[in-house]
Amino acid sequence: MSEPVRYHSTRGAGPTVPISQAIAAGLAPDGGLYVPEALPSIDPAAFDPHGSLADTATTLLAPFFADDPLGDELAAICAEAFTFDAPLRAMPALPNTMMLELFQGPTSAFKDFGARFLAACLRRLPRTDARPLTILVATSGDTGAAVAAAFHRQPNVRVVILYPDGLVSPRQAHQLGCFGDNVTALRVAGRFDDCQRMVKAALGDATLQAQLPLSSANSISLGRLLPQMSYYAHAALGWWREHGTPLNFIVPTGNLGNALACLWVREIGLPVGTVRLACNANATLPDYFSGAAYAPREAVASLANAMDVGAPSNFDRLRWTYQDEHTLREQLQAASVDDAAIRQTIASHAHDHGDVFCPHTATAVHLLDRLRASGDTTPWAVVATAHPAKFESVVEPLIGQSLAVPVSLAAMLALPASSEPLAADENALRQWLLQHAQA
Repeated sequence: MSEPVRYHSTRGAGPTVPISQAIAAGLAPDGGLYVPEALPSIDPAAFDPHGSLADTATTLLAPFFADDPLGDELAAICAEAFTFDAPLRAMPALPNTMMLELFQGPTSAFKDFGARFLAACLRRLPRTDARPLTILVATSGDTGAAVAAAFHRQPNVRVVILYPDGLVSPRQAHQLGCFGDNVTALRVAGRFDDCQRMVKAALGDATLQAQLPLSSANSISLGRLLPQMSYYAHAALGWWREHGTPLNFIVPTGNLGNALACLWVREIGLPVGTVRLACNANATLPDYFSGAAYAPREAVASLANAMDVGAPSNFDRLRWTYQDEHTLREQLQAASVDDAAIRQTIASHAHDHGDVFCPHTATAVHLLDRLRASGDTTPWAVVATAHPAKFESVVEPLIGQSLAVPVSLAAMLALPASSEPLAADENALRQWLLQHAQA
């Protein structure tokens, strides 16, 4: 048997590990993010042209799971995770424009793909520790609900969600608190970056880990990031077979996980063309790609709240992917879209074309509008990350009508919801976890 693919930390310390161990841990012991020793190369001809999204995912991810015990069950994992589509739809009113709809899952956001894949992996990993595994997740709106839905009532697993109090939409907050059972939502008196910092500190606390087994379900986890490559591969391959050209993508991004997944698909040899990043008022990435030094900062609140990130974790993986800074800046462009432009984009497209977008998707549509206004006529796929009904308090006043609510979202909104307050302090989370270790 050949040697399995190994994974190491972006920070370079610590041993290399198999993917099962990297997924189980979430974060590397030195605080870095796991990456493969090298990205594989995959021939587009290797994919079944008539295959489902789950089939595409199985072929795509097989090299990442080579000779790992999870690799033997990869087809079953993908079939279990990808039970809904990620359709690439033409937008008739906008020539040469497609929309990649990633909100068809149970919580109406793209995070469902990665969360369900991660849960399917962790269910299959053997554990010698009889104590419950606590999954920690920081969320700026959508990740927490997707993780909660994926792990709800899973035996011997608890989910603890940290979200910034008052900085997610009302329906997002309700989703986070409606599961109960083995899922607890903590509303943190701070911003998403505080939640992310607190989760990373807990995962990196060896003393705490010895008392309480922990893992992560943020995009810092390879078990979340790798499956997100699948819908980009599936869309790009379908377009390439029909048109013979790569497909360009505009990706709304905050923590960079979704965008990085798209870039990795291109790096392994599949027909992804230009990738542009749409950001909200948090300009860490746009400033960097405009030539400034990389400078993480305090996040600012915006209408596209799930992208309110001032210190995107996956930037470490991006730098690993393109280790020369000049090359990195050549590979990407990023632009900020402020709240006024988000509102204008939602209102004008609903009025002119009948298309309704969530605030995050609207950032990408606004970038598309800029490109078209400059004379760009090339094919673009706008990535739609969430259903607009999750943000009815923003969207409905702008379009002048109520939005139909997806069935699964309506079912969650009909449930009672609760959450617990928590200070934006690493020790506060540590104490909460220890207090509730036996709960």
